[in-house]
Amino acid sequence: MKQMQERHIKRKLRSSSLSTMLSISLVLLMLGSMGFIYLNTQRLINYIKENVGFTLVLEENIKKVDRLQLQRNLDASPEIKSTIFISKDDAAKILKNDLGEDFINFLGFNPLSASIDVYMHAEYAEENQIETIESNLIKNPIIKEIIIQKDLIADINTNVRKLVLILISFSILLLIVAVALINNTIRLTVYSQRFNIKSMKLVGATNKFIRKPFLRNSMLQGLFSSLIGIVFLIIALFSLHKEMPELLLAEDISSMLIIFLAMIFFGILMSTIVTNISVGKYLKMNENDLYH
Repeated sequence: MKQMQERHIKRKLRSSSLSTMLSISLVLLMLGSMGFIYLNTQRLINYIKENVGFTLVLEENIKKVDRLQLQRNLDASPEIKSTIFISKDDAAKILKNDLGEDFINFLGFNPLSASIDVYMHAEYAEENQIETIESNLIKNPIIKEIIIQKDLIADINTNVRKLVLILISFSILLLIVAVALINNTIRLTVYSQRFNIKSMKLVGATNKFIRKPFLRNSMLQGLFSSLIGIVFLIIALFSLHKEMPELLLAEDISSMLIIFLAMIFFGILMSTIVTNISVGKYLKMNENDLYH
């Protein structure tokens, strides 16, 4: 008898499973897309920070060995991503291309100095870190001047903090909406089976026995919904990759796998928790309240 009752509940649950899974998968697709957006936003932030460095203007007639030693020390520093040496002649060529005319012929000499462009790792590209590096480097006798666009760096960091705050706020809002949508979708599914729940209760079925098929079904729904959402997201990512290859790089695969696993975990967890709460509600409800 119990097996027949359990099979009856399973058949009822399957009838509404497809629409529930599609609803949950779309919600999980939104969350996965938000993770991908955050991933690319962080890359953009790092790219901007790592391409706004500072310039060390070198003294005239310094020894090559001293310049190479300075550059080696900079490259060995954990804060520094890369350095580029620009000789007097290279600096003149760059300025000539920018001006569109040969200023050396006009002046009769090259007034520019050799320099080293320094680029920092994104996590160290903060005002206090740069000031510390500046105070240490200015003591070096072969460095004539340090050119740092402090206002630009400060503006970038301020705008980055605002962008991250907006992104986090939007993610929290989206998470709340996702939880609410999954909650309402599953509650409606359980609501449609409230009379079956009460019938099983009236014929003597235990709460554990009644919950069992609902929880099993909800876990499968969460799993399949997650997989559907992941398939949709992969299709969308490959479509984007064809148009903009820089949005999805080989090093992003591990991060995307984490996003996929998070979608599966969240889908199963939310489905199971909401189903358990909803079934428990109707198990405690008296018969008259079932009609409201």
